Amino acid sequence: MRDSAYETAFLNGRGSPHAFGPNLVLHGEPYPLGLLARLGHPDAQQPEVGVLARRLYEFLFTQIASSELAIGPVALPTRMTAAHPEQLWEGHVVTHEQRVVVADVARAGILGSQLFYERFNEILDPVGVRQDHLFVSRRVDGHGRVVGADIVGAKIGGPLEGATLVIPDPMGATGGSLLQVLEHYATSGAGRASRVVFAHLIVTPEYVRRVHAAQPDVRIHAIRLDRGNSTARALAALPGSLPAEESGLDAHQYVVPGAGGLGEVLNNAWV
Repeated sequence: MRDSAYETAFLNGRGSPHAFGPNLVLHGEPYPLGLLARLGHPDAQQPEVGVLARRLYEFLFTQIASSELAIGPVALPTRMTAAHPEQLWEGHVVTHEQRVVVADVARAGILGSQLFYERFNEILDPVGVRQDHLFVSRRVDGHGRVVGADIVGAKIGGPLEGATLVIPDPMGATGGSLLQVLEHYATSGAGRASRVVFAHLIVTPEYVRRVHAAQPDVRIHAIRLDRGNSTARALAALPGSLPAEESGLDAHQYVVPGAGGLGEVLNNAWV
């Protein structure tokens, strides 16, 4: 598959251009693209896949922390301030006091969620950082096609009001699972987050369109947009500009070229 989206990929450090709107941010710079290519290779197994996934989520965390959290001005001394009292470092940094909720969507999302939760605790006041847990199961029909998602268990630790909700999940395929998670929060009485951020390694055009049709304000961050079932014309065009000809899913709703079943690979459990 030759996709124009990868040919000049992100070499300017500002992400990949696309026509999906401002709430999709693609971070496929050469470094994470290389890691992700190896993660999806048939030869990659544990423990290598776990190491690669952590590196990729570390990369995504730095992008999201810098762009999606509240920031504020500071004026702080350095080791040189004792000799030069007038010299302080002044700039803008992530505000220490803010609320963040990380949602673990088991099972593929466990690793990324735990990493984000730990990193948020390092840079924010831990009193304002929480991790919730939801077990979401895909529903399939008799032909193996994904037709929906069910939440079969959840542990919600409190309200969402005033918090940033971050959901790290490796693959954004159809959008059904994470939209179901948002619906569960809404019906559980947790309220609405002030901002919702989805963090993915790979997304499809179908996923982006479905999520933003239902929840236009959700911020989607991803390293790669996969659209392997698109027409040749769409693959040569700006991503998102020919929606009727653009697809990243096969007949069973799996991502192509994708990375295979990362939930299975990460957990060494093939069911």
